[in-house]
Amino acid sequence: MPLGYLISVLFVAWCTYFVVAPSNFPRIFNSLGSYFGVINELPFFALFWLIASTSLAFIEGDVHSPVGWMAFGITILAVGMLLVIIHRGLKTSPVVSQAMNDSLEKKWRTTINPKIERRLQKKFSFTALLGPFFKRRYDIERIANINYGNAGMRNQLDVYRHRSHPTGCPTLVHLHGGGFVGGKKNSQSLPLIYQLASKGWVCISANYRLSSDVKFPDQLIDIKKVIAWVREHGSEYGADPTTIFLAGNSAGAHLTAMAALTPNSPTFQPGFEFVDTSITAAICLYGYYGYIDTKPGLFSSPMAYSGKEAPPFFVAHGDQDRLVSVENARRFTEHLRDTSSNPVVYVELPGAEHNFDLYHSIRTEAVVHGIEAFTAWVQANNKHDSNKIFP
Repeated sequence: MPLGYLISVLFVAWCTYFVVAPSNFPRIFNSLGSYFGVINELPFFALFWLIASTSLAFIEGDVHSPVGWMAFGITILAVGMLLVIIHRGLKTSPVVSQAMNDSLEKKWRTTINPKIERRLQKKFSFTALLGPFFKRRYDIERIANINYGNAGMRNQLDVYRHRSHPTGCPTLVHLHGGGFVGGKKNSQSLPLIYQLASKGWVCISANYRLSSDVKFPDQLIDIKKVIAWVREHGSEYGADPTTIFLAGNSAGAHLTAMAALTPNSPTFQPGFEFVDTSITAAICLYGYYGYIDTKPGLFSSPMAYSGKEAPPFFVAHGDQDRLVSVENARRFTEHLRDTSSNPVVYVELPGAEHNFDLYHSIRTEAVVHGIEAFTAWVQANNKHDSNKIFP
């Protein structure tokens, strides 16, 4: 039916327009960005859908009517907007590469594995065509629901490692987003987690208590407990407990920054004050760095803490983020650079919305390759043994 064709292309066209139009929608639409804006990372999926539905409409003769021709015209407009989205995504790799050049030492590329450096230069990866499919990999095993604290499922983590069970591996701990009121492990940044695990890393995805049940600093205390767990038990799963990279997106980026800026603080380590909770480097994706609901006498924003002893940071944020303004990331980066003696890589992603790393996409793959290169440089600079990493 031509009406069915019209409805399907109208939905795709609306989502596409939401992405490419100026970000001046009423607030109610901005809050729906994670739903409408998902097409920003799945333009090929949307393109295939339009091609398939239009082909079917022509085969069945649905186009040969006023409604059908209207739908076909909207399809042409939607395809044009999808090409704009793809073009923006292709800008990501050069932007990431330039940010690394601007922030790291002049010859930093010569210190990392050449294969990692070549991946950083790729503007397009065919895995971007996978979209929401095949996020998991057969060569990676997931050990789920390991307790690191006594708060039930909110104090559980998953371990991802290569099925060959390498040892002495660098460790990535990932913290999910969700506005401190939602989210869970094993659901976000899976392209990053599986990519690193396939290259010989041990990756951990952790839950933490939410603001519906606790106030700050209980969430941060949970993150410190995860780091303490890696120190004590990481080697049982092949991890090098001395090499811990902490990563997070949205609310998880906030907690990542807080943990990085408060290493070994007794205030945030009740009962395990003498455990080393410092980290090797921090990775913050589309983070919120302001204040949250806090117990009296404490500061819950990473902006309130000096970056004097901060580890290297990799900060990425989309310039079209409707949930957390890019200005938030800019101010946080300036704060770090004003006080930290370590590099702060800041990547402002053209055309990127919130939650840009949920699926395989041109942008996600470029950011993942950037993070891979950043972590390789950190390890080389720290003179850690990186021979355990698969090229």
